[in-house]
Amino acid sequence: MTESSEEKPGISAAIIVGGGRVLMVRRRVKEGELSWQFPAGAIEAGETAEQAAVRETLEETGLTVEATKLIGERVHPKTGRSMSYTACSAISGEAHVADTEELAEVAWVAHSEISDYVPYGLFGPVQEYLDDALTR
Repeated sequence: MTESSEEKPGISAAIIVGGGRVLMVRRRVKEGELSWQFPAGAIEAGETAEQAAVRETLEETGLTVEATKLIGERVHPKTGRSMSYTACSAISGEAHVADTEELAEVAWVAHSEISDYVPYGLFGPVQEYLDDALTR
């Protein structure tokens, strides 16, 4: 039996703003057109989307964050996976490539640079959140 996208766990992404920039990571293996994205990973059994965003950020970047609000959810148009996007604030640590098998690099991206990293655009509610958070 083949695995359908509904049988795969949802993916939770952390939207972390600090110093007027948003944290993005570049995966070693591209998911279709996805190269630069937010720290993200599968939601594990018994875990909320917010908890997964916090855990994945620490595992991938070494940055300790806390979830502040769920921005939105959707089925990703490029991957077909269920996605959750959680706003997080940094508590401690410096973002770096902590998971060298998954990530190639990390970058703090200015509002004006987002389209250079994600040329196909962001999920509407995430873009709106960043428009507000990065242009205050």
